[in-house]
Amino acid sequence: MIKKVVLAYSGGLDTSVILQWLAETYRCEVVTFTADIGQGEELEPARAKARALGVKEIYIDDLKEEFVRDFVFPMFRANALYEGEYLLGTSIARPLIAKRLCEIADETGADAISHGATGKGNDQVRFELSAYALRPDIRVIAPWREWDLGSRESLLAYARLHRIPVEAQSGTKPPYSMDANLLHISYEGGVLEDPWVEPEEPMWRMTVSPERAADEPRYVELGFERGDPVVLDGQRLAPGAMLAALNRVAGPHGIGRLDLVENRYVGMKSRGCYETPGGTLLLKAHRAIESLTLDREVAHLKDELMPRYASLIYNGYWFSPERRMLQEMIDASQVRVNGVVRLKLYKGNVIVVGRRSDTDSLFDPSIATFEDDAGAYDQRDAGGFIKLNALRMRIAARRDPCRSERGSE
Repeated sequence: MIKKVVLAYSGGLDTSVILQWLAETYRCEVVTFTADIGQGEELEPARAKARALGVKEIYIDDLKEEFVRDFVFPMFRANALYEGEYLLGTSIARPLIAKRLCEIADETGADAISHGATGKGNDQVRFELSAYALRPDIRVIAPWREWDLGSRESLLAYARLHRIPVEAQSGTKPPYSMDANLLHISYEGGVLEDPWVEPEEPMWRMTVSPERAADEPRYVELGFERGDPVVLDGQRLAPGAMLAALNRVAGPHGIGRLDLVENRYVGMKSRGCYETPGGTLLLKAHRAIESLTLDREVAHLKDELMPRYASLIYNGYWFSPERRMLQEMIDASQVRVNGVVRLKLYKGNVIVVGRRSDTDSLFDPSIATFEDDAGAYDQRDAGGFIKLNALRMRIAARRDPCRSERGSE
């Protein structure tokens, strides 16, 4: 028997209906939790709506700093990209929200948690895998998998029946489904469900188009300590402030837009559009400072493991033992990732134009130079190196002297 549920609550149509539906279906008390992770919206209306619907325990928590410090920055130490392009802005927020849901459940003595993710999407998996990893005995209620309210019209009818105050009761459907936080904004649904249709320019909110971007380039210097950005143009910033500042810098230069058809974990393909301006700068700069400070084989091993790490985040396994194990290895690689990167921003492009590390650079100009290296490198050594690496191919060629690249006829 469910006595109390903690609901991830935004105050919008879906979660307002869910609030009433939970109380009616399970005859339980509902606690609401609204996370401020930098979505840029006024959250106090959610408190007012929850109170108007009779909620006694209302949580609105500012999680921006924790979000960037403990989730976004660790992910960027890995240079994580899902399917080679997606910077995982929605994916990385879900484990934090699930974590806080479980904490509030403990604080309030709740038996269950609930979310508004649909049965078609990835978020249901991310919320629930995270919750079970943190609190194995928690009950999760996913209304979209239980009720018979299968459309926006049915939700509006339910809201009218129960006198639930929601916007847009006229039935006008918004053009896109959006999710925003300090790292990104995602857009799905509506006209975007046709992967041939180009998004309309007014859709984008964090960036201008490259055509409308500033005509003069902007130079940015980003300082790193142990793989995390800590200084922007000489000013030391906390993680949340750093990401917000990078967004402000990159957006006016048309940086960070992505139009992607991705493979959801539940099995279907989905078209989404994303804006991640600050994250795009951060990824480019982080790889640049790693190019200077990471050992070659360490860097290559990180690149080999990155797709697996990114898939773990996308699929909801942030709190899994394998992600934690990979994170320990990644963090160990970042101890000497210290220095400054200079970027040039222009018309949608991020160009690395300088990098330096006064303490941890592995770049030795006396060896790398095309000029006289004063004996720092003996070029004759390369002959033996090449012959040893060619040995297996030479042996194979003696065995099969007539073999061509296309194979024997």
